[in-house]
Amino acid sequence: MRPAVFVVESGANNPDEAQILTPPPQPKPHSSRIRRLAIILVPVLLLYGALAYALLPFLWRHYEHQKKLDGLPMVTTTAQGIPGDPINVGFVGSEKDLVCAMHKAGWYAADPITWKSSLEISDSVILREPYPTAPVSPLFYAGKREALAFEKPVGESADRRHHVRLWMVLKDGEEGRPVWLGAATFDRGVGFSHYTGAITHHIAPDVDAERQVIETDLQNAGMIAARYQVTGLGPTLLGHNGEGDRYYTDGEVWVFRLTRDCTQRTEPPAILPSPAITQLKDQIWKNLADLYQGSASETPPAGH
Repeated sequence: MRPAVFVVESGANNPDEAQILTPPPQPKPHSSRIRRLAIILVPVLLLYGALAYALLPFLWRHYEHQKKLDGLPMVTTTAQGIPGDPINVGFVGSEKDLVCAMHKAGWYAADPITWKSSLEISDSVILREPYPTAPVSPLFYAGKREALAFEKPVGESADRRHHVRLWMVLKDGEEGRPVWLGAATFDRGVGFSHYTGAITHHIAPDVDAERQVIETDLQNAGMIAARYQVTGLGPTLLGHNGEGDRYYTDGEVWVFRLTRDCTQRTEPPAILPSPAITQLKDQIWKNLADLYQGSASETPPAGH
């Protein structure tokens, strides 16, 4: 600590008088450390914000295979306007091509919601009875309810199932054919909405896994001519859908170019590459998602 310095000045009017000046206040060591830390942290946080929220999303944003999708919303909403399931799949083909391809792949068209279908899905869940065409709750994209919905049951009843809702977003895409966007998720069981308390299905958090399920089924049926990616919602680790269920995604949309007129293809589909920066991002994300999924599975349930 520096010694205190006292300055003695002669009085302006009386040389015999002296004025003792107190030393200027010294900064506290704690305040100095906070100031130095702030000087270091502020630029780091600004750099992080610029990279994470501006530069990197701009670099891996890509629509080279379907340019007209650039600028379209990539998340659905509920009837109340709450953000719903993310867009994670796309299809290129007519409605006839799409319906036929999903049928060939072993997926069922969902029944519309009526009093009869509502009672039937309730019976299916409670009595453990099959209902492969059970209705799905409505979601909205750009203000429009899904045009098509398909599902693939898992187990004995309608409480567990793969399902996808679809909207036609372009009548004439890069290939000169209609383009559809969809939200594919896995219903892991029935419960109460975290937001409204209504009875609903709860989804599994790994929504990217549903893209792979759809691709595998369509490819096994010979219905995919090509597959490529476009940017969707963007990397999301702690997302929540319209019922409060958490999800995570690399934020990419897998687009499947269907064969024309439901013609079965014998060779594997062509995989059109994404930009190198996107491929790097996807690999980093996969490693992070694997770690996150592993840590989540090791966490014991509440109360244990």
